Amino acid sequence: MTALLFDWASLLIRWAHMLAGIMWIGTSFYFIWLDASLRKAKDNPSIAGESWMVHGGGFYQAEKYTVAPEQLPEELHWFKYEAYFTWLTGFALMSIIYYWGAEAFLISPSVQVMTPGQAIGLSVGSLVAGWIAYDLLCRSPIGTSTGTLAIGVFLLIAVAAFGYAHTFSGRAAFLHIGVFIGTIMVANVFFIIIPNQKKTVAALIAGEVPDAKYGAQAKQRSLHNNYLTLPVLFMMISNHYPITYGHPLSWVIALGVVVAGGLIRHFYNQHDAGALDWKGKAALPLAALAILALIAVSASRLGDGSGEPVDFAEVRQIVNTHCISCHSATPTDEGFEEAPLGVMFDTPKDVRKYAAQINAQSVLTDTMPLGNMTEMTDKERQLLGAWVAQGAEIE
Repeated sequence: MTALLFDWASLLIRWAHMLAGIMWIGTSFYFIWLDASLRKAKDNPSIAGESWMVHGGGFYQAEKYTVAPEQLPEELHWFKYEAYFTWLTGFALMSIIYYWGAEAFLISPSVQVMTPGQAIGLSVGSLVAGWIAYDLLCRSPIGTSTGTLAIGVFLLIAVAAFGYAHTFSGRAAFLHIGVFIGTIMVANVFFIIIPNQKKTVAALIAGEVPDAKYGAQAKQRSLHNNYLTLPVLFMMISNHYPITYGHPLSWVIALGVVVAGGLIRHFYNQHDAGALDWKGKAALPLAALAILALIAVSASRLGDGSGEPVDFAEVRQIVNTHCISCHSATPTDEGFEEAPLGVMFDTPKDVRKYAAQINAQSVLTDTMPLGNMTEMTDKERQLLGAWVAQGAEIE
């Protein structure tokens, strides 16, 4: 019953996280596009630009003021809860999977020996420290230079990625890079964008002219969020693909994704603004090259099946020792009433049927056995990998 409730809690929160993320990303992409599509209004100098759109059988006209309108409208729509709920549901999901199951999913003794409390403390502390470091970068003198600031933010993410890869399990480390970036993004909304918009509104209510710097700061942070969105989405779905988090250079793969995602957004931002210069045009080919490089890096770890043929009897012994206590029609492990995800290794045909999953979970990564509680050795993992590479024969 506990396992059933855990699965439902995980599924429902994941669903809520996805829905909130769609709403946040949708508004982010729309407003960046809207800013890029604005064209100068000739008859009104207080208007920074206007954009005409057609959708759903109707025409829309959007106008953006240089700073703010002279008079506050009766109804003003805010966009903030999408960001807040995306982070809250994401953190709740991470807590259920990686904090509650810290010994199995967050900690890897082969990477770093820690108690669950220490691991969780490092996780939460790194997210807070990441935001503080990022905010200080933006407020420093280099914050006025777009290119220099971009390099600084990238280096900050690189330090975090390297640190996570040498602290947590491969899967948890890769996900944490996404959470690290996502925390910066939602903190931008909570600490900078919304407060600055409130200051502008307060000035209008007081009959004062709002300071333009508040809008400029909010726009800078919003643009950062736009460029970081695609890498975060990649990290969100990465836990299904051990070719990323299971590689010894997983943190390098993550940084490659950050670069590729940023380049893709740069192309579309330039395209939507009607200012696609040679740099913008080069962004997509460069992103494709970056992705091809990541594929090459991940492929370097795959076995080619060369070497001494592996006897299935050896594989059967490893599976019986480390896997079948959970993955069986009648599990003997007290934590499981039935085989996780229905994966069972009771017969040789079962073992062969799930050879790809064995390779993904126990060779390319050390995800299984959970927390390596049965102490599967590197030699045993290599033998399993060689067996899979040789065709996973059982006779």
